[in-house]
Amino acid sequence: MAAKKPKSSTPNPGNMSPRVWFYSILLTLQYGFQPIISKRFTRREVIVTSSVLTCEVAKVVCALILMAKDGSLKKLAKEWTLVGSLTASGLPAAIYALQNSLLQISYRNLDSLTFSMLNQTKIIFTAIFTYIILRQRQSIQQIRALFLLIMAAVLLSIGEGSSKGSSSGDPEKILFYGIAPVLVASVLSGLASALCQWASQVKKHSSYLMTVEMSIVGSLCLLASTSKSPDGEAIRRYGFFYGWTPLTLIPVVTNALGGILVGLVTSLAGGVRKGFVIVSALLVTAMLQFLFEGTPPSVYCLVALPLVISSISIYQKYPYQVKKKEA
Repeated sequence: MAAKKPKSSTPNPGNMSPRVWFYSILLTLQYGFQPIISKRFTRREVIVTSSVLTCEVAKVVCALILMAKDGSLKKLAKEWTLVGSLTASGLPAAIYALQNSLLQISYRNLDSLTFSMLNQTKIIFTAIFTYIILRQRQSIQQIRALFLLIMAAVLLSIGEGSSKGSSSGDPEKILFYGIAPVLVASVLSGLASALCQWASQVKKHSSYLMTVEMSIVGSLCLLASTSKSPDGEAIRRYGFFYGWTPLTLIPVVTNALGGILVGLVTSLAGGVRKGFVIVSALLVTAMLQFLFEGTPPSVYCLVALPLVISSISIYQKYPYQVKKKEA
């Protein structure tokens, strides 16, 4: 009797092809370079909403070009449905929009150090929701690697925020308008990341198509907010491209390409792997600041470096192994 083939499941997070490694390294470099590029080429007068909306448009254009190149754009008219789009991309986009609003509230009521440290809990929530939604288990070694990664992220956050004063004020306000929003935002980030992974790996929704759909939904939410936001008032008073120069397009385009890479990494390697990329990028930023601005890495950064390397190595080397039932 022929042996039954095992049912296909979501990709094992411990196994990464050269292509996934390539995308992950590119995303790490993009994340690492982005703060420096934005600082150098974006004037302080530029209205944030204008740069964000332009970035979303650039993401849509890049994704459509890539879809045309791989031939998936031709199939779009036959296969695309509104219900499928809302399920795969609309819900995560709405969750990310709510998450960003909560982060803005929290950032105004917490010091940078506390905010950054609590924001790292999204890595754990991503792993939890990946298990709940996709049944993607982590080995004991991988769980330890995740905690090593969080320790590194906390150290990097301490290094970033140690020079900034901590907030002092009403403890109740800090709890309900600072700590609670960032923790809820971390939960939502983990949920949205797992949903994106589910849509791409289970529902086989193209990462490029998800990028287009989520950019459109996110832009609509942002446009709706301009009716009452300070940025909306500034756009109406000074114009959409106030403060822009030709060089402003550089960080906008690199950020858009980063958005494409996020979709690819989440689709091919999962949301947990994306967390490794983001933390690794913090180290890249620290090194680049030393090279281009002469700012030496903090002691916390140097301690975090081996933790990040160890966590990536352990997570890759010890994937969860499914126990085969003996006949």
